[in-house]
Amino acid sequence: MIAPPRSLYVHVPWCLRKCPYCDFNSHEQAHPDFEKYGQLLIKDLDVDLERYGNQPFVSVFFGGGTPSLMPPQTLAPLLNRLASLGLISDETEITLEANPGTLDLDHLTGYRDLGINRLSVGVQSFHAEVLAALGRIHDADQAIQMIQHAQDIGFRRLNVDLMHGTPHQTPEIARGDLEIIRSLGITHLSWYQLTIEPNTAFFSRPPTLPSEEALETTEETGSDLIASMGLEQYEVSAYAKPGEEAQHNLNYWQFGDYFGIGAGAHGKITTDRGIVRTQRTRQPDHYLARSSFMATEQP
Repeated sequence: MIAPPRSLYVHVPWCLRKCPYCDFNSHEQAHPDFEKYGQLLIKDLDVDLERYGNQPFVSVFFGGGTPSLMPPQTLAPLLNRLASLGLISDETEITLEANPGTLDLDHLTGYRDLGINRLSVGVQSFHAEVLAALGRIHDADQAIQMIQHAQDIGFRRLNVDLMHGTPHQTPEIARGDLEIIRSLGITHLSWYQLTIEPNTAFFSRPPTLPSEEALETTEETGSDLIASMGLEQYEVSAYAKPGEEAQHNLNYWQFGDYFGIGAGAHGKITTDRGIVRTQRTRQPDHYLARSSFMATEQP
């Protein structure tokens, strides 16, 4: 049996503030024990390696939550472990999700020096009223400055997340967001419509959203503007210049395998028994209290 390509997803479950639209496994906590969490991730990884083998990863993705809350030195043990086992190389795509409100130049430099070579920046909007409605902890200037700092120190590969169909957003505001993307020379964009999910603050207290007519105008003009930047749509909400597609995204869409480690992470692995799906304990406090790990398999 030829094994499919394999990726690694690492979940970091904490945020400074839970956004009202977010239904991910994220938890507000002032001072999590990031050092302990980083060490436990290695134990968690070793469980899957022992069970499913040491096939190198085509990509590593730190998602959340807010992975950029973790100081670089707390991620170093895991990345060093991966490198020492030959599971990653200089060519491996390693992505960190980043919130502009949690980063400074020292942290960016530290992540770069660890071998993280791609950032996915959760901007959502560059408009103050929209950012406030979405509960974001950063402003437009912070987002632009963070992106420019990352580019200046050598992060060639950057994704920016933008939402449309949000409270207070007009077609003109949405277009303005995309014009800033153009001015920054972004080569990968996630442009997606806000959806109201159960178990979110927006579901409990629905905000006023743009009309269907305004949303249609936003989508038509936005799609044209994105295409004019040379960004091609390659999945539902992802656009990239040719060759800049996220290998991690592609591996998911092409039904590759992936380990999932960290609180609440899911995995999918092809074995001689068929496809096995794994899930980690969801609550961060329960995860931190563990002394040993065993993934729950869901055939």
